[in-house]
Amino acid sequence: GIQQDAGQFNNISPNDIESISVLKDAASAAVYGARAANGVVVVTTKTGSGEVKFNIDTNFGFQNYFRYPTALTDSYEYLNYRADAELNGVYNGGTGKGTSITPDLLSQYKSGTNPLYQSFNWRKYIFEDNANAPMNTTNLNFSGGGEKVNFYVSATNLSQKSNLGNEWNFNRTNFQSNVTAKPNKNLSISMNVNGRLETRTNPGVPGGDDYSLPTQAVLRNTPLERPFANDNPLYLSDLGGHAATNYAFLNEQLGGKFRQNWRVLTSALSIDYNVPFIKGLKFKGNFSHYIADLLYDNTEYTFITYSYNPADKTYINNGKGSTNPWREREQRKELNTTIQGIMTYDNKFNNHSIGATLVAERISLTSLRNWLHSIPISNNLPLIYFPTMDRYDDTESSQASVGYVGRFNYNYFDKYFVEASVRRDAYYIFDPDKQIGYFPSVSAGWRLSEEKFIKNSIIGNILNDFKLRGSYGLLGDNRNIVIPYAYLPGYTYAVSTNILDGNAILTSRDKGLPTNLLSWTKSLITDIGFDFGLFANKLTGSYDYFYRKRSGLPGTRNDILLPRELGYALPQENLRSDAQFGHEISLLYQNAIGNVKYNVGGNLSLTRSMSLLSYNPLFSNSWDEYRNSTENRYGRIDWGYQVIGQFTSQSEINNYKVNNDGQGNRTLIPGDLIYKDQNNDGKIDEYDQRPIGYGGTGDVNMNPNINFGFTLGLSYKSWAIQADFSGGSGISWLQNAESRWAFQNGSASGGNLNTIFQDRWHRTDVFDLNSAWIPGKYPANRFDPKTGHSNYASTSDYWMQDVSFLRSRTIELSYSIPDRYLNNYKIKRARFYINTYNLFSIDNLKEFQVDPEVSNASGLQPAQNRVVNVGFNLSF
Repeated sequence: GIQQDAGQFNNISPNDIESISVLKDAASAAVYGARAANGVVVVTTKTGSGEVKFNIDTNFGFQNYFRYPTALTDSYEYLNYRADAELNGVYNGGTGKGTSITPDLLSQYKSGTNPLYQSFNWRKYIFEDNANAPMNTTNLNFSGGGEKVNFYVSATNLSQKSNLGNEWNFNRTNFQSNVTAKPNKNLSISMNVNGRLETRTNPGVPGGDDYSLPTQAVLRNTPLERPFANDNPLYLSDLGGHAATNYAFLNEQLGGKFRQNWRVLTSALSIDYNVPFIKGLKFKGNFSHYIADLLYDNTEYTFITYSYNPADKTYINNGKGSTNPWREREQRKELNTTIQGIMTYDNKFNNHSIGATLVAERISLTSLRNWLHSIPISNNLPLIYFPTMDRYDDTESSQASVGYVGRFNYNYFDKYFVEASVRRDAYYIFDPDKQIGYFPSVSAGWRLSEEKFIKNSIIGNILNDFKLRGSYGLLGDNRNIVIPYAYLPGYTYAVSTNILDGNAILTSRDKGLPTNLLSWTKSLITDIGFDFGLFANKLTGSYDYFYRKRSGLPGTRNDILLPRELGYALPQENLRSDAQFGHEISLLYQNAIGNVKYNVGGNLSLTRSMSLLSYNPLFSNSWDEYRNSTENRYGRIDWGYQVIGQFTSQSEINNYKVNNDGQGNRTLIPGDLIYKDQNNDGKIDEYDQRPIGYGGTGDVNMNPNINFGFTLGLSYKSWAIQADFSGGSGISWLQNAESRWAFQNGSASGGNLNTIFQDRWHRTDVFDLNSAWIPGKYPANRFDPKTGHSNYASTSDYWMQDVSFLRSRTIELSYSIPDRYLNNYKIKRARFYINTYNLFSIDNLKEFQVDPEVSNASGLQPAQNRVVNVGFNLSF
């Protein structure tokens, strides 16, 4: 097969896929090369046969955000909560600034009759006004063939709008052509061509936050703020100094224009020849050429923001808009060539089957890129002019790898299976003496269900198939280990600009010590499992135990010291190791009762990772080793404080013997968190931290330790329903940013309030510091959360959520018109359907309005979409 990158895999048309299989054991993955150490996904596209068939499949759908955190939309509520938070800063002698909000001001906002005292709903303005974003997918294909020629030709177009507005657009057209010709019975020639044309457009936004700024604005803009000064669309509001989150400028007229075009084409030629005079001997040659062109064009305009003075009815240019014009253009070309020569031999002698494979492969990649930037003097200049250019980068890089594979397999009576293989790979990235790696693997299987003592027993009437299998092998990994040519000494040019004798000169410096001891990371993979089939294979399943040990991970020696004056760091070597291990099980039951057909399937996997060895770890004391050692420990562990309760009164705080906040408890008020003094030393510090979560102290890579899913299928005559569900557990989300800090990340006057903080400790009368406290879930809000208060600045299990979820991936209901109604119209198939994606989720993050597959600590990552489609499929 031909290796492809993630971009190709993620953008293939689903209509063109015949099958997908996942290979994880070393023996199966060995033939796929150095990129197989983390497993292989094999995608087979469709081919044609028989009479010519023409198919059209089209659907139209609507998208909406599945879930997203909510914030206050009423100015009266916002000011009330803000006054409460500001006064909490002066409660019990605190050092806060108090509040300028008065009951009279609140009453004016509550009545809302004065235009100056009204509210603005940013969520509605950004999300709800752009709800039900449309999308459409249409596929046309025809296929067929006979003894000499088979073909499959397809074209698919995806057009997609965004919930952020009509100017966020995505359009992709895929085409696929698979043609196989057989000039004679021994020769087969295949030509597969696939490509895509892809365009993404949206407003140009400073900092590249094209998708995050509009969504973050929901929690950063307060209901006091409005998109336009005095609601006049000619005057963009400055929002008190954070105009970047003003959705009103996020359009091509005011903000700028972003456009990205991809043009991708892959051509693969394959020639198969069966040697006529040696049974089972076959030669195959593959040649593939991939070419991708990217054109990236981005313009960010300058714009002016205003505030409004109602006293004299004037608009004031306060200089808080965008004053940094930006114009960039990037052109990139990638060329990837793969050449493979394959010889296979498969034959059977009585009850003995043997096979052998030899593969030689060469892969080369060339990447060309030029990027230029200018500072345009006007928003109206559509082109880049030389006088405005301030930077031009031109780069070229090349990669190359060579691999050879030998594999031998044998089975006896289709009961006993043995396979052995060895792979030799060479990769350009390492020092010439370290470029070559050898990676052997073996596997064996035993189909017990074919043994007479089972086949002729009562068990044999139930057990149709049972196979034990195991594999053990070594695979190499060369990704993300070292930058190209790091093994060569040299210089880095144009590091900085300095003044010498009144002249500006570009400086250079040497690259430092060459990295010439680093080589392949090696993955030693063990897989043991079984497959079975029961009740005439109505019930099938499999189980796997896997253990992958990676050795030779990059690391640096710490027992060799270099003089600081030298300015060098020691190069990395293959010094560390880790492991991933776990269990997987899958089951499928399918049956029919009359015209009713049904199937139920499920899968479950448990995976853990562990750090094994590091080089000569150094610790200053036993606590340092306990806290910071990674050897022989599970990976992705969060450390923090354990919360044992919340203070219920000021009296309790005054009499509390443990220094909870590091300041003699002077910053604490009722509702604040109580941390466990683990070592009973009367103070809370780093020595009281313990493991509290599975990972999530920063942005989360949402890979649960436990993954599960199930499928349901039911059909009756022309009706069918199919549903897929998946879920996970054993992952932690640490609330942070807007999900932990009240009034986080706005202007100097504060951001909006996440509605989860409405349920907080607060006084009966906001303005009466002596009024009684009413308990709530969260501690009392503070307006300035960046003061390092112990509630928020300290990581604790109070803010740690152990995530578990089950979500519906797809649910589809379809109806196929019976053939008797179609025959007169020469229609072979007519099928209508409605399907949904991400329709619902059962999880424990709904109260936060955060997606259960959260990928960042604030919960403000661009949300997944809930999609509803209706469509039809016709075949002629």
